[in-house]
Amino acid sequence: MQRCLKILVFMVILIVLAYLYRAELKETTMQYLTLSEDNVFNALKSKLNLALNTTIKMHIEGQGKDNTSNIASKYLNPFDVLRGENGVIFVETTDRMQPPSLVLCAVESAARVYKDRPVVYFMKGLNDTDSEDAVRKYLPALSSLKNVYVFPLRMEEVFKDTPLLSWYKKVDPKREVYWTHVSSDGCRLALIWKHGGIYFDTDIISIQKIPHQYFLAEESSQYFANSAFGFPSHQEFTWKCMEDFVRHYRGAVWGYQGPNLITRIFNQYCPAPSGNEAVDTVCGNITCLLIKRLYPISYSAWKRYFEVWDKEPTFGDSYALHLWNFMNRDEHRTMVPGSNTLVEHLYQKYCPSTYGLTGKNNMV
Repeated sequence: MQRCLKILVFMVILIVLAYLYRAELKETTMQYLTLSEDNVFNALKSKLNLALNTTIKMHIEGQGKDNTSNIASKYLNPFDVLRGENGVIFVETTDRMQPPSLVLCAVESAARVYKDRPVVYFMKGLNDTDSEDAVRKYLPALSSLKNVYVFPLRMEEVFKDTPLLSWYKKVDPKREVYWTHVSSDGCRLALIWKHGGIYFDTDIISIQKIPHQYFLAEESSQYFANSAFGFPSHQEFTWKCMEDFVRHYRGAVWGYQGPNLITRIFNQYCPAPSGNEAVDTVCGNITCLLIKRLYPISYSAWKRYFEVWDKEPTFGDSYALHLWNFMNRDEHRTMVPGSNTLVEHLYQKYCPSTYGLTGKNNMV
């Protein structure tokens, strides 16, 4: 069925292209008579490319509400998809092409909670040529979601026109202790600077919409997190974060380019919240989310997600749940179907497609 739909879509595209070409031919025949053969070819190629891009965009934005919507990854770029500054962004800075189920759950849950927004997953290991096939092969749980887009993560391109490019050209990843993490810290800042929207780590399960455009989330009474934040594009705050990232770079210190950096820059604007507030506070136009909004279970108690509860929390005051995957790096705990653990119930409710495929196709 999916193959038939794709064939039908491309037949429609070809018909539209033929019509546009015929209309353009009348208008430009006399013009092309005065051009060389190469110029004629280039001019026609340019017009056909424009027509193709326009047609694909129309299909995705209008008709593209079916399983063929992931063809967008082949024809659009992140600026096309994220132009509304309301996207949800995830980043993968390793080369792995078979993400664990928690990553897929994070992306799926965001796509279900933010149904009216594009959810974009940038993957370092993805190549241009395998974008559509990769979604089907490596990310089957995401292939049916209408608003999920997958793009290659090219760091030099991401850092271009930001303070981070000079750092990236000088740094030696092989000598970095936390390269996967600090490169991710940089990418999220640059992507939000360019595109705006919300950034989430891939171990955060979304459970309801965050109702703020500008926000930071308290991780503890001392620090803001950089695992989730939201800003419009080209905001002074994110630019200052990138400048500080480069000026005071200390990649060997865990969190220095992440929560520590976000907290340092915030403290230049406002005094840090005490962590004892009863409601979210506002500093200028930045909403400071209470700890319970994303971190109702603290990092020191992260194992509770993988345990059976007598009475599970409802998380009624939370927008998302951070599962603290870094804390799990040695034990490698996963969601096990049938375990009756809290994390299993979260999968069942917020990422049912991922849950249904966990244990199949070597997904863990």
